[in-house]
Amino acid sequence: MQTAPDVPGEVTKALADPIVTRRFSPMPPAALLIGASTGGPQALEQMLTTASSWLRLLPIAVVLHAPPGFIEVVAANIARASGMPTRIACHGDKFLPGTIYFAPGDKHLRVMRAERRVILMHSDAKPENFCKPAVDVLFSSAARAFGPEALGIVLTGMGRDGLAGSRMLVDAGGTVIVQDEASSAVWGMPGSIARAGLASAVLPLTGIASALDGLLVARQRRVPA
Repeated sequence: MQTAPDVPGEVTKALADPIVTRRFSPMPPAALLIGASTGGPQALEQMLTTASSWLRLLPIAVVLHAPPGFIEVVAANIARASGMPTRIACHGDKFLPGTIYFAPGDKHLRVMRAERRVILMHSDAKPENFCKPAVDVLFSSAARAFGPEALGIVLTGMGRDGLAGSRMLVDAGGTVIVQDEASSAVWGMPGSIARAGLASAVLPLTGIASALDGLLVARQRRVPA
């Protein structure tokens, strides 16, 4: 009879604990914030090309743990595959629907309300979670700028970047969706958020795209004619 291998008690407990999800925000999203690291370029492309044209209703900001130069390559590939305009966010850019803005490879990216506009701001502050840009920086700023209308998505990646920012985002009433373990190259970032009970859904990439479509259709129905 084959027996299970010995596993440290802490790991055994982590494996045994069920993932508890939280309710989605009752407010349709007004902005989409995405974080990814190891395996992120492929995951981003698959998710963004699977989602429907409803995605153009939202401004989209992406933090990818990658160096300058490589970010430009990823952005160009996603523009070709998705048909959506992409750009490296410049300091002071308006955060407009229908465009995917990538954080520069060497600076943090924040969103900030300025009167009736939302603008993108660079920050040269020290790394967070050993990362610059950091998902935590983007998500925490989105919590302040959009509150319950912020939708965060955390894809495959090593470490825990995005955990603190996700906590701030859901405390502000927003929603976080994470990639599931089976489809992730590394389930560090999304796994830390799921295990903390901060995710409203834990899904494969096609499931995330479908969830996005549902949320965006709901948003469109609430927009006054």
